[in-house]
Amino acid sequence: MAIIRKVRGFEPKIGEGCFLADNAVVVGDVTMGNECSIWFGAVLRGDVNTITIGNRVNVQDGSVLHTLYQKSTIEIGDDVSIGHNVTIHGAKIHDMALIGMGSVVLDDAEIGEGAIIAAGSVVLKGTKVGAHELWAGSPAKFKKMVDPSQAREINVKIAKNYLMYSTWYEE
Repeated sequence: MAIIRKVRGFEPKIGEGCFLADNAVVVGDVTMGNECSIWFGAVLRGDVNTITIGNRVNVQDGSVLHTLYQKSTIEIGDDVSIGHNVTIHGAKIHDMALIGMGSVVLDDAEIGEGAIIAAGSVVLKGTKVGAHELWAGSPAKFKKMVDPSQAREINVKIAKNYLMYSTWYEE
């Protein structure tokens, strides 16, 4: 069973229809929308500041979400996919964005709607990624624009797939 823990008087708020893998960890000031999935080994540490997650967000295996004490928060919109082994530290991620496997998104970075962060990228502190942009590398740099309809189709499909995968664990 997932670890859901109150810290410093803050208790996680988990929306309806969410899936939390057996060893997922959700602690402190975390608010999660409906139909989210938090996968194996993922950690949402709202112990030092707020983490707010929209609807149908998937945080895949091994990812860590954390913030800076009294300085940064995490805000994640709807239909966002956070790939395997991603670190998000105090950033804002808009609707339908995709954060590729093994990426790092640092404090005060902002990822626009429908944007894609390629696998293994490092988005530096304070970086602003525009809507429907593809960024890659370490440090991450703008590579090209992504067709908004394609980005929506791909990113929403991934989010829906993870919602479907979570139903496999209801047995």
